[in-house]
Amino acid sequence: MQHTHNTLPEAIRNQSVALLNKHLAAAIDLHGQVKQAHWNVRGLAFIAVHELFDRVATSVEDYSDKLAERTGGLGGTAQGTIQVASERSFLVPYPLGIADERQHIFAVAGALAAFGQSIRIGISEAGEFGDAATADLFTEISRGIDQQLWFVESHGRQPE
Repeated sequence: MQHTHNTLPEAIRNQSVALLNKHLAAAIDLHGQVKQAHWNVRGLAFIAVHELFDRVATSVEDYSDKLAERTGGLGGTAQGTIQVASERSFLVPYPLGIADERQHIFAVAGALAAFGQSIRIGISEAGEFGDAATADLFTEISRGIDQQLWFVESHGRQPE
């Protein structure tokens, strides 16, 4: 841990840094998955879905930044390289080779939902070990992910 005047006890900060880095790895993976869909989507609603995925990716990238900055603010080191994200992400790998917009919508929705579920668990975990500010950040991210999921799911049904 880096020196900081943050008054949270170091034990709490260490727990928060670990929790934040867990979600940073997944957020970096999620961003890559959404960009994969953005680059490869095809279909009748191409432009709408292509642009939607770009907006979702931008939001997820913002969440990555907030997770990393909170980590640094606690005196920790944000572990946000692609190599670390690849090793530590808890998300299911994105299916390569798909092009159909419905398949991409289904895959992106699933990744958003999994990330959102873990973020909600993180809210409770951070609260339990005494870091209300990290719990609050996770709450903010949860609201945003839920909104992005709603936008994505509004574009289609599950593939048949």
